Amino acid sequence: MSEFQRLQRIKLKKRKVRKKRVFLWFVVPLFIILLSGAGYATFLMKKAESVLNKSYQPVKATSKREVKVNPDMDNISILLIGVDTSKSREKLYGDAVRSDALMVATLNQKEKSVKLLSIPRDSYVHIPGRKKNDKINHAHAYGGTKLTIETIQELLDIPIDYYVKMNFYAFIDVVDALGGIKVEVPYEISEKDSEDNHEAIHLKPGLQTLNGEEALALARTRHKDSDYMRGKRQQEILKAILQKAVSVQSITKHGKLIEAVGDNMTTNMSFSEMKSLMDYGLAGKGLSVDTINLAGSDEYINGIYYYKLDEESLEQTKSILKSHLTDSATATAEDDTESESDRPVSINEKINIE
Repeated sequence: MSEFQRLQRIKLKKRKVRKKRVFLWFVVPLFIILLSGAGYATFLMKKAESVLNKSYQPVKATSKREVKVNPDMDNISILLIGVDTSKSREKLYGDAVRSDALMVATLNQKEKSVKLLSIPRDSYVHIPGRKKNDKINHAHAYGGTKLTIETIQELLDIPIDYYVKMNFYAFIDVVDALGGIKVEVPYEISEKDSEDNHEAIHLKPGLQTLNGEEALALARTRHKDSDYMRGKRQQEILKAILQKAVSVQSITKHGKLIEAVGDNMTTNMSFSEMKSLMDYGLAGKGLSVDTINLAGSDEYINGIYYYKLDEESLEQTKSILKSHLTDSATATAEDDTESESDRPVSINEKINIE
């Protein structure tokens, strides 16, 4: 081989290395994927390890697993908890705050697929240890992360292997670190900001780029529709965050993303377990996320509003998630032959991560 050919081969190898996606951090408000070139990835990896070690907070919740899972080999579930904590609310409630957003993600290692379920915050459910049913978001106020995990496990009859809990500030900082996200605002909105200042955020309908405070207002509002639609909006916002986070333009912003999440997040995933999720990001276009929403109806009990879950919808959802966590064939939207308006479970189109 000539010297010229040898140099050309070295250049080609370096070019291929630069194109590889060699770093992933998969977490949320909800999941934030950080992908970049090899050199910058090393810097981010060390930064992420430092931040995540500070965020690590195990919880002694009752587990439905007999043996602890290994994310490198097993299908796993992650509970995503968004809590409505802010400086003003901490003064009033301390640690007894409600969850404002609840999502369950199941990850199938073989298929490299994710199912993301949004649970309406006012869902009328049984909370372990309580004498009567209550809103599911009250579980966090009664017993923090531990009771929230146990409530979700009982409701869905699946194990919750990991949790990721983030507050308002994490959400705002993530969106701002990305330079905003482009989403569709369905109608005119006047909403509180993160410090509960009334009508501080005003949005007109239409596709637009929102900053952190504006995106939070869109995620929280539900005055003109329902908890069900609110959950679907939160899924669309999460999709927008994912797409922006993996874009080439966002590579230089990943350091800020790590800081934004780390300062306002707790999780029982160790750094090594987090790294095990790298394969999902490396799947590229092969990674899909099916979003699922629970059907139900508005109901008032003793003058208090609740979202009464449809039993058939709940049973179908439990079946889908259980199947996804096992090696058996996964239930899909295509398996359901009912019309969109008749289907108790709503499985939206796949989100392809590109």
